[in-house]
Amino acid sequence: MKIADLITWFEAWANPAWCESWDNCGWQIEPGVLQEKARVLVCLTPTLAVMEEAIAENANLIFAHHPLIFNPLKSLRTGEAIAQMVRLAFTHNIGIYTAHTNFDQVQDGTADVLAQILELKEVAPIVLTQGGLGYGRVGLLEPFMTLQELLATIQTRLAPPNLIFSPTADLQQTISRVAVLGGSGASYISAVAKTGAQAYLTSDCKFHQFQESRDRNLILIDAGHYATERPACDRLAQKFQSLNLDWVQLSQKDEDFRQFFA
Repeated sequence: MKIADLITWFEAWANPAWCESWDNCGWQIEPGVLQEKARVLVCLTPTLAVMEEAIAENANLIFAHHPLIFNPLKSLRTGEAIAQMVRLAFTHNIGIYTAHTNFDQVQDGTADVLAQILELKEVAPIVLTQGGLGYGRVGLLEPFMTLQELLATIQTRLAPPNLIFSPTADLQQTISRVAVLGGSGASYISAVAKTGAQAYLTSDCKFHQFQESRDRNLILIDAGHYATERPACDRLAQKFQSLNLDWVQLSQKDEDFRQFFA
């Protein structure tokens, strides 16, 4: 399959036109690779380490969740990471394509994969966008779990380096309804509270957002940005593999930019 055909296939599933106005989905760098047979490296974040991996693997497309370019560039200078990425992309003929908030909304996207990992039932978006799609997912745990069991399940299945949750008096309380949203989801706390969810798994939550959740009787669980979004990248690589591409692999150089001192 040519890169152009792969992108056409993907955009029929997760249209870049669905991305938010502040976002930057689609081509970040296209150095003239559209007619080449697709050799794809899938990653969460396009970094120099991922670019070096792509070069080593003779890939011609880095397919990322996070955009390389968020804001309009005013300059490209030697020593800057984005400038180096651009130089290497054109030197080695490697395209960089991003699927961000469009990928967040769809079936088998970032939130949907989290819901599947927790085996939620009767799943629906937290916030609807179009055609039954939307941001986040909320559903039922079957069988129900105690809060302690839910936290242990998240730790086992997502392996975050640090799992943070709201203050609670009873780890043995029964949890039946859970909401999930990969990446930075604290802005959806109010919407989640309206769904009847007892617990909300997301990331990048601030001190007072834990306070807000407690005041809304919602247990906020922060598993970190990387741990909540990387599984969807794995699923995307599996989907690409089913298309019989020339070569596809999930990046082994993707980075969690937060480290915790033991």
